Amino acid sequence: MDYKPFMKQCIELAKLGSGNVSPNPLVGCVVLDKDNNIISTGYHHYCGGNHAERDALLKLTSNEAENGTLIVNLEPCSHYGKTPPCADFIIEKHLKRVVIGMRDVNPIVAGKGIKKLKDAGIEVIEGILENECRQLNEVFIKNMSEHKTFVAIKTATTLDGKIATSIGDSKWITSDLARDEVKNIRKRYDAILTSSGTVIADNPTMAHKKKIIVDRELKTNFEGAKIYKEGEIYVFYDEALNPPAISNIHFIKSPVTNNKIFPEFILKKLYELGIMSVLVEAGGHMNGSFLDYADKIYQFIAPKIIGDNSAKSAYDYRQIDKISDAKKFTVQEIQQFSPDFLVILK
Repeated sequence: MDYKPFMKQCIELAKLGSGNVSPNPLVGCVVLDKDNNIISTGYHHYCGGNHAERDALLKLTSNEAENGTLIVNLEPCSHYGKTPPCADFIIEKHLKRVVIGMRDVNPIVAGKGIKKLKDAGIEVIEGILENECRQLNEVFIKNMSEHKTFVAIKTATTLDGKIATSIGDSKWITSDLARDEVKNIRKRYDAILTSSGTVIADNPTMAHKKKIIVDRELKTNFEGAKIYKEGEIYVFYDEALNPPAISNIHFIKSPVTNNKIFPEFILKKLYELGIMSVLVEAGGHMNGSFLDYADKIYQFIAPKIIGDNSAKSAYDYRQIDKISDAKKFTVQEIQQFSPDFLVILK
């Protein structure tokens, strides 16, 4: 039987939990009866809530799933955490078969859920749309395998790679449709990060539950700037200075070398704070400084050309002599937000 359409449905269901499940993975589930008809679906709604398998199975009566098939994009858990083991619940419901997109990379699970199912006599089919399932949970995979925060960079540029004119005018390079998509992208990440230069130049709101501002000299307006009006704020500053006391702002002392707070320190601290993913939205210097750590880039491109060598570039942080020294990425996807388009790179 072809389980790919059902796995695609699992992936779409999983996405409904985007922005709410961190540090957990995105998981969706489809349950078929013994005749392969869909009888229930579920997904992981929020961290601490029922896992996708339990969410789907709880919608059924005690015997509806008997001898049926459960399809899920991630291996069912086998341990007690905030919820009981999903593998045990699947066994209890007397399912005949479990179809899995990918094995869990969490060492607490990592094959143990599959073993528990097989030991109970349940057929397990693995690796259905595995690449798509891994892409869905790229943040979780990096967190678990590298113990690091996932880093994405978002820019909006003209065709010639400019984010503002020479005098700093940048409103608006892209369309309303593109900017609405930026809001959707932000929701997928635990926090957004920007620089003091961007705060001072643009006075952005950057609506998000967590915001990171790199303000080495403490020169932004902590009382008046829009970005500080809502959300949980973390400000990285030169440890030699004395920050003000403001209730919703956490000031983080940072070592400074060559008048710079280095990304390594910032990202290590973010992981310690439980921020598993961050979206960088800043000027050319800050974008460039995070390029070596970027797992993903969202580059919105407007069909406009400034044509001014002194205009501000999206990545303006170094000088090289050879094209072979350029940073190299792979195009993952291209989307249209007319008249603009979005290139997603990895």
